[in-house]
Amino acid sequence: MKKGKKEFRNKLFIKDIENISGIKAHTIRIWEQRYKIFEPHRTDTGIRFYDEEQLRLILNISILNNNGFKISKIAEMNLDEIHKKCQELSETKSKYDGQIQSLVSTMMMFDEKEFNKILSINILKIGLEDTMMQIVFPFMEQIGLLWLSGSIHPAHEHFISNLIRQRLFVAIDSLTTIHSNDTRKFLVFVPTGESHDLSILFANYVLRSRGHEVIYLGSQTPFEDLYDVFELRNPDFIFSIITSISSNVSIQMFINNMGKQWKETTILLSGNQVTNKKDLKLPHNFKILNNPADLLIFLEELKHNQKARNVAKSYSPKSE
Repeated sequence: MKKGKKEFRNKLFIKDIENISGIKAHTIRIWEQRYKIFEPHRTDTGIRFYDEEQLRLILNISILNNNGFKISKIAEMNLDEIHKKCQELSETKSKYDGQIQSLVSTMMMFDEKEFNKILSINILKIGLEDTMMQIVFPFMEQIGLLWLSGSIHPAHEHFISNLIRQRLFVAIDSLTTIHSNDTRKFLVFVPTGESHDLSILFANYVLRSRGHEVIYLGSQTPFEDLYDVFELRNPDFIFSIITSISSNVSIQMFINNMGKQWKETTILLSGNQVTNKKDLKLPHNFKILNNPADLLIFLEELKHNQKARNVAKSYSPKSE
């Protein structure tokens, strides 16, 4: 049934729907015309546009279709049935693409309850670390692409980032860290000009969960502040991430300054703005981590090397 005249705050045109959902415009028109699943709105000049509820419906249809439901069968369902089927898939399927698309749907509707439910289900099934690496980080990459294409607003990104940030803070607060002889001291920060902090929050959690000490300075940390930290705490490692495409950080200058000041400290760098640059000149004490999994591998190697040193020390001749 056609809707009456109404005002729409956000008009999503078919190109926006294509960018957000990954569904070709041709396919969307077939769903409209052949199966009558939904009916687009029209501007005064007759151009198709969609509201956010229709976007959610299209995303849900796509999830069902990608999981074996025929469009003809989906067309026979009402809105509640479609939503219920998608919820069931979200709870039982481990296919990450479907989980990511479900998160996109909740983001578009600013649906905090559903977003947290999807996260909680996956954390229970595969743990926080795998949920972040397999679902949340790929989801955030998709958000970045949608933002660049103009298909979402900054409010969408802020809404989702804050929900994920809250989840990480709770996880960090719940850790009980016991330091040992294997404990190492990590200085974790993001430099001035770089605002994204989800990756270093996750690194903060990972490091603490493995018993390491973390000096967490957060985002927008001035370079000058690092001198005071080194003077007081002398960390074993520095970990920093530069992700934002709009960051005004000069990567090579940042590396040069860090390498010059702290030659004896291992410096770990990550983030798209680091890993995508192939011509960086790295001092001997720098290591590039291409993704969050690389941090886990690095920590395993660190643990293994420390155990080997401890064994060697235990067998060395004792002084009289």
